[in-house]
Amino acid sequence: MKLQPHDRVLIGGELVEIGTEIANAFVDGDRLIATTSAGVLLIPKSDSELVTSCINESIDAFSALGHVTDSQIMSFYEGFARHLKDEAIFSQIREANERNVADAQANGRSTTRLVLSQSMRQDMIDALLIWKDLVPANTVRETLSHGGWSIESHVAPLGVVGFVFEGRPNVFADATGVLASRNVCVFRIGSDALETARAIMDLAVTPSLEEAGLPSASVSLLPSKTHAAAWALFSDKRLSLAVARGSGTSVSLLGEIAQQHGIPASLHGTGGAWMIVSGVEDVDRVVNVVGNSLDRKVCNTLNTVVFTTVSLSESLQAVIDGVLLAAQKRNTHAVLHVDGCVASALSNCTVPQEFVVDVIDHSYLGTEWEWENIPEISIVVVDNVNAAIELFNAHSPSFILSIISSDESEIDLAWSRSNAPFFGDGMTRWVDGQYALNKPELGLSNWQNGRTFARGGILSGDSIYTVRYRVRQTDAEVKR
Repeated sequence: MKLQPHDRVLIGGELVEIGTEIANAFVDGDRLIATTSAGVLLIPKSDSELVTSCINESIDAFSALGHVTDSQIMSFYEGFARHLKDEAIFSQIREANERNVADAQANGRSTTRLVLSQSMRQDMIDALLIWKDLVPANTVRETLSHGGWSIESHVAPLGVVGFVFEGRPNVFADATGVLASRNVCVFRIGSDALETARAIMDLAVTPSLEEAGLPSASVSLLPSKTHAAAWALFSDKRLSLAVARGSGTSVSLLGEIAQQHGIPASLHGTGGAWMIVSGVEDVDRVVNVVGNSLDRKVCNTLNTVVFTTVSLSESLQAVIDGVLLAAQKRNTHAVLHVDGCVASALSNCTVPQEFVVDVIDHSYLGTEWEWENIPEISIVVVDNVNAAIELFNAHSPSFILSIISSDESEIDLAWSRSNAPFFGDGMTRWVDGQYALNKPELGLSNWQNGRTFARGGILSGDSIYTVRYRVRQTDAEVKR
C-alpha cells in the first residue's frame, strides 16, 4: 500500500487527511494512529512487531506466574538487591551509566535524574527489600456469611502492565514491584538511560529471575530508543494498565493513545508544588520548609509561593532566606520570578546580589521551572487565602499544595477548597511513595485531567489488582 499526501484514510472510525511527511515515510506493515493533540502518528512495522512479540511473551509469563510460590517471588527481590550490592556487578552498571551521562551532557540534556548515585543505588536496594516483604501471603480481603453460604472477595493479579519511564535508572525497583502481586511488566525507558537500563537488566534483573525460577519475560525492557515503540506499547489492547512517568506533552499524548485504545492509564502530568504563606508567626518554619522543598528538582519540588497581602511584609524575607539556604547547599545562586507587588516589596528585603529576579504576570504561574542546579521559583501575592486557593485551582497542575499559616481555620479552608490530591502544612518533598508510605511508587498522578477513581495519587505495585468473588455453599437447598 502506498500513501499519497492529502489522501484521506479511515483511522479509528474517522477520515483523516495524511500529510506529506507521513505519506513519504509510510510503507506496508506500518500503523497509523490519529490523535487530537499530535495529529497522525506513524508506527513503523519494526516497532509494532517488537512490542507485539514482547507482549506475547509477557502474557505467557503472566500465566506461568500463577503457578509459582510466594517464596520464589521473594527470592527474586532478594536476588535483585544482592546483585545491586555486589561491587563487581555494580561497577559495570556504573560504567554504563557514566557513558549515558556523558552522552546526555554532550547533547545539552539534563542529567539531574540520570546519574546513578550511591544514594539512588541504596534507594533501589531498600525498595526491593520492601517489595519482598509486601508479597501477599493471603489473597482474601473480606468474607461475608449468609444463611447456608458465604462469599469471599479475593485480590487477584491484573495482567500485563506497560510503563514508559523518563531517563531515571532507579525505575527498575519501581516497575518490578508489580511482581509482588503476580503481575508482569513491559517498559520503555528514555533513550538517555537505555544503556544503563540494559546493563541492569543483563547483570541484575535477568539473573535474579533465573535464580528464582520465574519466567524471564516477567520483566521486559523494550530495546528501542524510538517514541514509536512507546506509542505501539500504549496502543496494544492486551495491556491491563498503562503507566507514564514524566511530565509535559509526551505524557499527555501517551495517555491519549492508551485511553483511545480502551486501556486504563495512570499519568503523571505536570509537576511542581505550590505553597501558600499566610499570617505566619514562626518565620524560621518558613525558612526551613522552603529550603527543604528546594533541595533538588523533581516533580514534588517547590515551584510557586503565594503570599497573602498581610503576610508579605512579615514573611517575604523568610522565603528569600529559604531559597538562599537551598542555593548555598548547591554553591550557586537562584532565580526568582515575581509579580509586580512582590518586586516592589523586595526593596525592603535583603536579596543576594547574585540572585536573578524577573517580573511575570499571573498567567505564567502554570509554568513548571525545570532547573538543573540553580533553584528557580515563582513568588506572587494575593489579597487573602481564598484568592490564593482560587489561583492554585486555576493555574496549578492540581498536584501538591502546602499552606504555612498560624491560623488553623485557614489551613482547613485550603484543605476543603483546593483541588489538590496531596496537601500538607510543611515541606513539599514528602510526596513520594517510598518516603511517605514505605511503598516504592510506580507513579504519581495529579488531578490536572480529573480526579482518580477509587484510589490515591500514589500508584504502588501492591495496588495493581482486580477482585474475584468466590462462593462457598454449605446448604444445598439455598435458593433466591
